[in-house]
Amino acid sequence: MTRAWVLHPDITSDRDRRDAAPALEEAVSLAVALPDLEVVGADVVSLPKARPGLLFGSGKIEELGRRFEEAEVDLVLIDGPVTPVQQRNLEKEWGVKILDRTGLILEIFADRARTREGVLQVELAALSYQRTRLVRAWTHLERQRGGLGFVGGPGETQIEADRRAIDEAITRLRRQLAKVVKTRDLHRAARRKVPFPVVALVGYTNAGKSTLFNRLTGSQVLAKDMLFATLDPTMRGVTLPTGRKVILSDTVGFISDLPTQLVAAFRATLEEVLEADLICHVRDISHPDSEEQGEDVEAILSDLGVGEARPKFEIWNKVDRLPPEQRAALELMAGRREDVFTLSALTGEGLETLLAAITAALDEERITRALQLGFSDGRKRAWLYDQGVVEEETQGEDGYTLTVRWTARQEKRFREL
Repeated sequence: MTRAWVLHPDITSDRDRRDAAPALEEAVSLAVALPDLEVVGADVVSLPKARPGLLFGSGKIEELGRRFEEAEVDLVLIDGPVTPVQQRNLEKEWGVKILDRTGLILEIFADRARTREGVLQVELAALSYQRTRLVRAWTHLERQRGGLGFVGGPGETQIEADRRAIDEAITRLRRQLAKVVKTRDLHRAARRKVPFPVVALVGYTNAGKSTLFNRLTGSQVLAKDMLFATLDPTMRGVTLPTGRKVILSDTVGFISDLPTQLVAAFRATLEEVLEADLICHVRDISHPDSEEQGEDVEAILSDLGVGEARPKFEIWNKVDRLPPEQRAALELMAGRREDVFTLSALTGEGLETLLAAITAALDEERITRALQLGFSDGRKRAWLYDQGVVEEETQGEDGYTLTVRWTARQEKRFREL
């Protein structure tokens, strides 16, 4: 077990900085999300500005060094960006390994990715990060699991910190990814032929998306009180109260200051969101930073190209954790808006209202059409019956005359057959 200490540099000259206490709490949660780490201490370090060579001032470095020695710390996690020069200098000063926020998130993603695409995306992101550093392998996390060579423990292959080797590895990974993405496109094309709308759950990591997903689908997707419990997208069919079927998609959780390499790498993972007919933005309304987390998610959705025109619900989850007065006030506030719903995915309170709203949002206008089909159009005729849209049919000399009542989506799918 690696003994770790978490530091959150609170740089007062940074106008966009987050509140220090919740930021440190989130950083500790990130560290705890790795099974190999034991967090033995955590601090907010206030400083007017980052020092180019050592990040912190010499007095603070000395003071922290003594504490790390007393606590027998092996690894210091710095919740923010650390340059390669700062990393090398701090490791030399303190005699411990240093990992910044990006490195830590990459470690977690390497530990959690399960699908072929997820694993390749993480490796690609990690190599892009490593390329800017040109430092040799981190061997502080000893573990019996897969993941990335350069974050591996003893016995795992180390990626040589040399640009040519990394570039070759990146080229190879991109080729493999292109094949995986091609397969994924075929799956998506097959799904488009299924006339079911897609509802995507998005939200900050640990907002309760997977718990809600499990509650709605009866699935057993990993749902833990842990950051990034879900990495690979999961899709399941759900039957709404009216009998209408929809596909529900659970996606990777967002986080503030998500490493740029990962935003690019996980774009494919979030493509399900771009395809969705309805987006449900799940928020942990009991979290002190719920508002800021919501803004972070909206910013990433905007970066992905999800426009305002796309139907979107905001789900204020975990109301069961709130004191009665606060909960009543929030429910009153949500009641004034048509696109906001309060619920508890854990207890199931408020789910019926949400399902009714999803049903109404996806209940498209139906149009009546007359169709002529030849006897050779058996496949098309079977598809229409399978959709339950045929209202009347008569058989003539040349084939069938059908009266169908369908949605614009179903008509489009039929024309594509």
